[in-house]
Formats: sequence, structure tokens, C-alpha cells
Amino acid sequence: MSRKAKVPADRPSVLPSVEVLAQMGIFLGLDEAALDEVLAAARTAAAQVGEAYVCQGEPARSFYLLISGRVRLSQVTPEGQQVVMRFVSPGEEFGIVAVLGRLPYPVTAEAVEPALALAWSGEVFNGLILRHPQIGLNGMAMLAERVKEFQDRLREAGTQRVERRIANLLLRLARQAGREVDEGVLIDLPLGRQDLAEMTGTTLFTVSRTLSAWEERGIIGSARKHLTLRQPHALVAVAEDLPTS
Repeated sequence: MSRKAKVPADRPSVLPSVEVLAQMGIFLGLDEAALDEVLAAARTAAAQVGEAYVCQGEPARSFYLLISGRVRLSQVTPEGQQVVMRFVSPGEEFGIVAVLGRLPYPVTAEAVEPALALAWSGEVFNGLILRHPQIGLNGMAMLAERVKEFQDRLREAGTQRVERRIANLLLRLARQAGREVDEGVLIDLPLGRQDLAEMTGTTLFTVSRTLSAWEERGIIGSARKHLTLRQPHALVAVAEDLPTS
């Protein structure tokens, strides 16, 4: 179990507006009265860098929706190796599978930036789903997307050479957390090369060598744990194993 500092349950913060909540995928399609009920049932949890919202192996008691900041989901294998599973961006949820399935949390959710989340206990959230079935439908759609993402990663790990896996990961992260800047598309995550190695099932040496080669070719740029895709089309060519000039 992680020994990271846990987020205090009663740390005060300001609730987001109903208008903000209406844009979150899990609550799409709810009317204002339903959103008011959802918001009234929530508590807030603010986390500083290094604090954990949930820890792997603990009983699942709450479902979280990230409002701001970034959260890293990681898992420790039976051999003691930490594996980064994914990063959570604002508007995304974590803990829903464990809460609905009454399972222990399968991952540790750690803030990598100052973060704010809304939280609902499992009992409260189940009640909201019963009263507002659209929440359940939205949740199923989001879980289906998550399953597809992990299926794609498993397929990539079993069938693709390392360079393709790294390119696919960078493109996926750009879709999830990318924003356009003058130099290209910035992956707005505090992303270390060790994180990339864990997420692609390879070594730090291989990731560093690959990224350095792409940086020399002007395909990417890196600074302070942030990556910029300067030539996304070149990464697409690598990811799809197309001829490159």
C-alpha cells in the first residue's frame, strides 16, 4: 500500500458552478434540478503535489471527478515495480469501477499538480444513479472508452516495436491533454521519461534514446518534464509504421 500522504477529507474549498458540472462527461444530459442535487451531494477534496486521493489496495469508498490539476494513476506489481497507468485530466473521473464493484482500489491516485476534485461516497453515488439513470449511461460510455484504451495498449505492447509504442502514447496523451502553442502541440502534463517508460513497458534508456533522436530531428521538443510535438504528422507516420523521409 502506498505511504503517500492522504488528502484530508474536510479540507475546505469552493464548489464549482452547476454550469461547470454540466460540461463533465459523467453528468452530460442532466437538467438543472438534477445537477443541483448532484452538486449538493458532493464534497470537495483539494490535494497538493504528492498527496494521494486513494491508495492501491484500500477499500473503495468514494468516486472522484477531477475539476482542476492533474492526477497520476499508478499501480505497484507483486514484484514491487511501479507502473504508471494513465494521467487524469480535468473533467475525468477515477475510482468509479472500484466503488460500483465494491472492490479495493486497484491504483494509487496521486496529485502531480495542485488539484481539486469532487467526491461522492459509493452509497450516495449509487443513489444518484438510481434517481438519474443518465449518469449510469454516461458512466458506461466512459468506462467503455477506458477499456478500449487499455486494450489498445495491450495490443501495442504485444505486437509493436518500441518506437511505435512510444509514438502512439505521445499521440494519445496529446489528444487527452494537448494544447496548441507556437511550437506545436504541448502535452500539458508533468511527464518524466520514466513515466513514459512505465506506460510503454520499456526501459528508461530506450525511451531516452528514442526521444533524443526525435528531438534531434525536430519532431519533438522537451523542457522541464513537458513535451511539445513539433511535427505530429511525423509521429503519426512512426505510429502507423509508414515510410518516413
